Amino acid sequence: MKKLILSAALICSSLFGFSQILPSFQFGIKAGANLSKLSTENTFDSDNRAGYYGGFWARIGAAGIHLQPELYLSGKNTTLTDANGLENEVKFTSLDVPVLVGTKIGAAGIGLRLNTGPVVSFILNDEQKFGQAAGSVFRGDFKGQSLAWQFGAGLDIKNLGVDVRFEQGLSKIGKDGYDDTKLSLFTIGLAYKLF
Repeated sequence: MKKLILSAALICSSLFGFSQILPSFQFGIKAGANLSKLSTENTFDSDNRAGYYGGFWARIGAAGIHLQPELYLSGKNTTLTDANGLENEVKFTSLDVPVLVGTKIGAAGIGLRLNTGPVVSFILNDEQKFGQAAGSVFRGDFKGQSLAWQFGAGLDIKNLGVDVRFEQGLSKIGKDGYDDTKLSLFTIGLAYKLF
């Protein structure tokens, strides 16, 4: 009986290990909330404010490592306060394109993911509409857009996932006169795997 249990355990662990090596593809939708903070090099101080995001994700993986490109619309809000106490509310929408590399630990439909990678943000305004930004993404035209880096973790249970991430701005966003401003974000979201 002990040999039978040991053999079954070895077969199960071999199948699990082999399934981590095989290539896989997943696609889904996601939505969530973000807290934005602008950091500036002048006398402005910024407070965190809640925003939103929603869009699509894909995950291509093999051998325990995956590439996760995403495309989502993100509303970002913050309040800037100058040295005299004057407040200015800053709101804008962007089309964000993270390309994350990560790994997943787990089995039986439950797993912990760790991700990191760059994010390119296309700010949408009167000069650049959603269609123009999406066209820039698919043409690979990232010139003049803001760049950030994301670090995050996620928990998957069957088709549902929860993501928590921190995003640090690497380039200045140059939005509405705040040319020396970088954006930091904390996000939490829900994801659903369609296939």
